[in-house]
Amino acid sequence: MNRSSSLHWLQPGRLITATACALLTLISLAAMGQQRQLLDRVIAIVDDDVVLLSELQNRLDDVRENATRSNQPLPPAGELRSEVLDTLILENIQMQLAERVSIRYDDDTINRVLTNMAQGNNMTFDQYVSSLQQQGMYLQTREEVRKQLTLQELQRGMVNQRIAVTEQEIDNFLNSEMGREVMAADYRVEHLLVPLGETDSPQVRQDKLRFAGELVARIRDGQPLPAVRSAAQRGSEFPIDGTNFGWRKARAMPNLFNEVVTSMQVGSVEGPIEAGNGYHIIQLADKRGGTEQIVQQTNIRHIMLTVNEIRDEDETIEEIGELRQRILDGEDFATIARQNSEDASSVVAGGDLDWVSAGGMPPQMERVVDELEEGELSEPFKTDVGWHIAEVMGRRETDLSRQYTRSQAANALRNRKFELELQNWLVEIREEAFVELIE
Repeated sequence: MNRSSSLHWLQPGRLITATACALLTLISLAAMGQQRQLLDRVIAIVDDDVVLLSELQNRLDDVRENATRSNQPLPPAGELRSEVLDTLILENIQMQLAERVSIRYDDDTINRVLTNMAQGNNMTFDQYVSSLQQQGMYLQTREEVRKQLTLQELQRGMVNQRIAVTEQEIDNFLNSEMGREVMAADYRVEHLLVPLGETDSPQVRQDKLRFAGELVARIRDGQPLPAVRSAAQRGSEFPIDGTNFGWRKARAMPNLFNEVVTSMQVGSVEGPIEAGNGYHIIQLADKRGGTEQIVQQTNIRHIMLTVNEIRDEDETIEEIGELRQRILDGEDFATIARQNSEDASSVVAGGDLDWVSAGGMPPQMERVVDELEEGELSEPFKTDVGWHIAEVMGRRETDLSRQYTRSQAANALRNRKFELELQNWLVEIREEAFVELIE
């Protein structure tokens, strides 16, 4: 092939075409770059980070969609844009603060939250994830959950340390009408009614009373009231009614029940209670809050060994077993604990954990301790932190009502102050941050 034929593509017409294609390609790339810049340009510099236009547009879309769904009015477009941008800037400042104080949530925590969200939507975790993936929202949802958890943790930590609650404030709160209302217990009551009719004869009324008594007996024999009510509604000689009261304060219940409920134990049943409309039966299904706090406490001592670089799992089990045998052979528990236990919080006290309230131990330890008699030494058992042997030194019931009441009152006061202090803190960090808007 000669030189002229090998350069046929450099003929004038072909050269112009190739140059034009190259120019068109460059122009197209430049236009695409300008479009991307317009869609995702920086609109605010926030300390060491930025807010992008795409973030603002996505948030505005979410706000408008939620407003439409809930039929809520929105401010004018300019005002709405300004408010949403301020929110994004504040979130950005807080996320930078969270990074500096090492607040991070791992994937397992995010998965637990998504599991709860799935249950709220009557789905399994896998079904919920598949649904989000189909909508193209899975990664976005995960990051939004992580962000919200981070913001909540940061705000709780930063704001709570700014809130002080005095003993006088607690006293004033407990003596106030609001305090008494807040501190009152909540009750969940199951209810059943055998109605009386205006035309019921004395015999019919007597038969209905007998029937109501039979229902009470079945409940006291262990059948849950809802099951008894359902069975009676499906086929009984008399009509049955019932009301789901949900969680209520005693004073928010019908007068017929409010005084009775406060003296009931969870699971107990009262009735038949006669009223103008029939015979009522109630069962206290659950109770929460209130000022009475009688707790079971256990005085225990333990010895703990951990797996480490010089002692593997099998060697740790063998050694804790040897320590147990020495105690059974008559050596002093406290002395052995001081010489061998690797629990820094109790080693000086000879392994004594003092009086521990129910729920105050790791679940694995509590299950073992609950089965022990006083003075009994456990077999070696494992928890998340190591291998243990434990001994129950005593059990008691303790009235912690006063401490519990004051603690709950302090929490209520702290919660009342939190929102105001949060807003003050947000104003402060916004004023201290470097923010430059780029329009």
